[in-house]
Amino acid sequence: MGAVAARRTTTTRATRRARRRGGPLAAGLALLLPIGLAGCSAAGTGTADDGPVVVVSTNILGDVVEEIVGSQAEVVTLMKPDADPHSFEISAQEAEMLGNAELVVSNGLGLEEGLQQHLDQAGAAGVPVLAAGDHVETLVYGVEAGDSEGQPDPHFWTDPARMDDAVVAIADALAAVPGVDAARLEEDTAAYRAQLADLDEEMTAAFGRIDEDRKALVTNHHVFAYLAERYGFRVLGAVLPSGTTLAAPSASDLAGLAATIREAGVPTIFADSSQPDRLVQVLAEEAGIDVQVVSLFTESLSETQPGAASYLEMMHTNTERISAGLGAD
Repeated sequence: MGAVAARRTTTTRATRRARRRGGPLAAGLALLLPIGLAGCSAAGTGTADDGPVVVVSTNILGDVVEEIVGSQAEVVTLMKPDADPHSFEISAQEAEMLGNAELVVSNGLGLEEGLQQHLDQAGAAGVPVLAAGDHVETLVYGVEAGDSEGQPDPHFWTDPARMDDAVVAIADALAAVPGVDAARLEEDTAAYRAQLADLDEEMTAAFGRIDEDRKALVTNHHVFAYLAERYGFRVLGAVLPSGTTLAAPSASDLAGLAATIREAGVPTIFADSSQPDRLVQVLAEEAGIDVQVVSLFTESLSETQPGAASYLEMMHTNTERISAGLGAD
C-alpha cells in the first residue's frame, strides 16, 4: 500500500469521526433546532449516531474498529492520541460508558495496565468484552525482558498478519451486536483486510531491501518482537529491559546494551514517539559511536505529529523510517 492509499484511509476515518464529535456544544445546539429540522435529521437513512455503542480501549484498535463498523456504530475510543497504553487511565464517566456499551474491544495480554480493572468490571456486569490478543498467535517475553519474562507480548499489531487475525475476531463479535448489518459489516471487513494484505506486501518488499547483517533492532522497550519474527529482524535489546514503559533501566543495563550496539555496529536506535527520548539519547552517547536516534510510532496514533493518524499510516511511516534508518538499498 502506498502513501496515497494511507492518506485516503485517514481522510475517510477523520471525516467519520468529525461527524460524531459533537460533544456538549453540539447537544445543546440540537435542542435549539426547530422540531421540523430535528425530525429530518432523525428520519434520515441512518448514521452511526443511531446505532449501537462500541467502546474500544486503545486508539490503534479504535481506528481499526472504526474502519470496519464506523458507518453503523458509535465507536468510542478511550485512549487519546499520543498516550501510553500501559499507563493511561479513564474518568468515572468513561468507566460508566464501558458498562453501558453493546461491545467492548480491548487489546488484552496485559497491555492496558491502568484500565484492566474497569474492563473486568464491565465483563462481570454482563457486557460482551473481546480481548483481541486472545485471538492471535502470541509470543512470550524471554529473559531479556526482565520482569516481563514469561508473560505474553501484547504488541501483536506490529505484524499486520496478526492484526488481520484480530480483525476477523473483532468482526465476528460485531456481527452479534444488535443493529449491525452483517452483510455490510462483511463487506467493510473484507475491504479493510485487503488493505492489511497490501500493507504486509509493502513491508515485506521494503524490509527485503535491507542487508541481513543490518536487520538489527534496538528500541526504547521490547515492542517489535512480532515485526521481527515476520520480517526477519534480530532484536538486539531495548533501553527499558521490559515489555512495559513503566520499567526503568539500571546503569549496568545501559552499559551492557551500549556494548552490544558497539559490537554489532548498529546505525540507528529507534525511540517511541509518545515517550521522552532522554534515555535513548543517553544510550547513544554511551555507545560512543555514530548512532542516530529515529522516532517511531509504536504504541499510539498521533494528532500532534504527522505520519500516524491511522493504523495503516502508522505502519507505513514506521516501515519507511526503519528502512531508511537501517540503510535499505
